[in-house]
Amino acid sequence: MAARRLQRRAETRFPVITHIAERMVSVNIFDSATRLAAQCFLTAVPLVFVVASVAPEPVRQQMAASIRAVFGLSGAASDQLQSLFGSSDAEVQNAVGVVGSLMVLLSATAVSRAMQRLCKRAWEIPRSGVHIAIWRWLVWIAGWICLLVVQEPVRSGFGVGLWLGVPLTFLFQTLVWWWTQHLLLGRLVPWRPLLPGALLTGGAMTALSVTAGFYMPRALDRALGEYGSAGSVFVILSWLIVLCVAVAVGVTVGAVLAQEPFLARRLGSPVPNRHGARRG
Repeated sequence: MAARRLQRRAETRFPVITHIAERMVSVNIFDSATRLAAQCFLTAVPLVFVVASVAPEPVRQQMAASIRAVFGLSGAASDQLQSLFGSSDAEVQNAVGVVGSLMVLLSATAVSRAMQRLCKRAWEIPRSGVHIAIWRWLVWIAGWICLLVVQEPVRSGFGVGLWLGVPLTFLFQTLVWWWTQHLLLGRLVPWRPLLPGALLTGGAMTALSVTAGFYMPRALDRALGEYGSAGSVFVILSWLIVLCVAVAVGVTVGAVLAQEPFLARRLGSPVPNRHGARRG
C-alpha cells in the first residue's frame, strides 16, 4: 500500500519522469541495446566487408573513410582497417563465395529484427496480432549500407569543416532515425509522433560522433598495445553498446514524450497503454 501511494504521488508530481522510467523498464534498455550491438558486430560488420568486396574501388575507399569517421579510428587501428579494405576483390570473393554472401545477408536481417523489436517495445506495440512485412528488414539493411557510405562527407561538412559538419550530421541522423522508425514499425505509428524520438536519437548520435574522435583513438591504441587485435575488438564492441544504448534511450524517451498530452494533441500520437487500461 505504501509503495502504491508513493507511486501515485510520484505520478502526480513528476508524471513525465515517471512515465519515462516505466517505459524504459518495460523496454529493458540495456538488454535491448546489448543485443542490438551484438547483432551489429556479428552480422552487420561482416556484411560491410562482403559489400565492399563487390563494390567499385571509390565506393570501397569511401566506406573505409566513413568507418574511420564513425569510430574515430586513427594510427594502427586505421592501418588495419585500410589493409582489410585494401584486399583484392578476388581474394575476398573467393573466401566468401555466393552462398556465403547470401548467408551473410540473411544473417544481417537479425539487426533489423532487433531494431524492430526495440521500436515496437518503445511504442508498446504487442508482439501478437501485428505482422510487419519481411521486406522491410532487407530495405533497412540496404539503406543502412548506403547511408554508411556518405557518413564521412557529411561529418566533414563536405570538406568545409566541423562548423558545418556537426549541424549536417544532426540533420542527417534525425532523418535516418525518423525513417528507421517509420519503416520498421510498418506505418503503425504516423510520421509526426516519431519526430521527437528521431530528434533525441539524432542529437545523441551526433554528440557521440564528436566524442568518438577524442576517445576512440586513445582507447584503441592502448588496447592494441596491451592486448593486440583482441583488445581492439573489445573496444569497438563496447563503443557499439554505447551507441545502441543511445539509440534505445532516444527512441524510447521520444515515444513517451510524443504520447504526453501536450505533444500528443499536436502530433496525433497513439494513446499509451496506461490510458487505454484506465478507460477499459
